[in-house]
Amino acid sequence: MVEIILPREKFKSLKGKDIKALIAENLPKVEETLRAEREEFLREKIGKLEEKLHEMESQLDELREFYEKALRDKELLTAERDKLRKENEELRRRLDEKRSSGIVNDSFTERERR
Repeated sequence: MVEIILPREKFKSLKGKDIKALIAENLPKVEETLRAEREEFLREKIGKLEEKLHEMESQLDELREFYEKALRDKELLTAERDKLRKENEELRRRLDEKRSSGIVNDSFTERERR
């Protein structure tokens, strides 16, 4: 059921007229107006969604850049860790050689153990 509210003057002007015929006559215009309003609403919604899509694509690009930088940093840090590990191994080997030859001071080896 559809309820139509009219101002008093409009109601009086319709008195005695065939309301069904008026509705039937104006229905195509109303349908066209509703279609136009729906299309406008959908165009606005599409515009907002496209804007949101561009924003999300921009954020995705930023995340990709961040991820790629993180991968490069990880590779760099891994290489540095390996370099330091090898250097540490070499220093320990030298220290062990010096210990075995008696060159290293006992106080130094005590500090190194802590």
